[in-house]
Amino acid sequence: MALASKGATEDLADVERVLAGDVRAFEGIVRRWQGPLVNMAWRYCRDRARAEELAQEAFIRAWRGLAQWRRESSFSTWLFALAANVYRSELKRFPTVDLPLDEAPEPSSPASQYRSLEAKSRHEELRRAVLALPQRYREPVVLFYFHEMDLAAAAATMRLPEGTVKARLSRARALLKRRFPHLEDLQGTKELSTLNTGKEAAQ
Repeated sequence: MALASKGATEDLADVERVLAGDVRAFEGIVRRWQGPLVNMAWRYCRDRARAEELAQEAFIRAWRGLAQWRRESSFSTWLFALAANVYRSELKRFPTVDLPLDEAPEPSSPASQYRSLEAKSRHEELRRAVLALPQRYREPVVLFYFHEMDLAAAAATMRLPEGTVKARLSRARALLKRRFPHLEDLQGTKELSTLNTGKEAAQ
């Protein structure tokens, strides 16, 4: 919580400095958020080079529209919403080739004798399964789980009602469980299946 508060304070200070004419202050924003924006972009396009280009474009749009941040939400929520809009727009212009969920390879069982490899394998299996989801269901899962946004922040980022995002999360869980039934035994999927009594219920 302290780190998040410190980051929010630094974001606000850098934004105010930029708007006051100190253009170099934007470097602090880029330094703090470049990694998260590239990671987010990668989950949209699954190409590292393109993810970096998309993140760069998001920063350019943020620079141009910095005065539009009204402080009604955190700077990070505003930035992620802007980035998500950029990613969606760019991918509509130059779409990636999505692998249909029914054609995604069935995850293999991890090697039980190697616990660290097992955990890594489980995370990778779930990640591949999520990336095979249709875009409308993939995006809320990426924001809610991989970026640990709460329901309100995910809804704000996607510019959708919270009820719509909640419904898409539920549908995404159903698709994952239907296509990859053995993933029900994986810790990550158990977290997905208990969402209604977990993070969503707390909203």
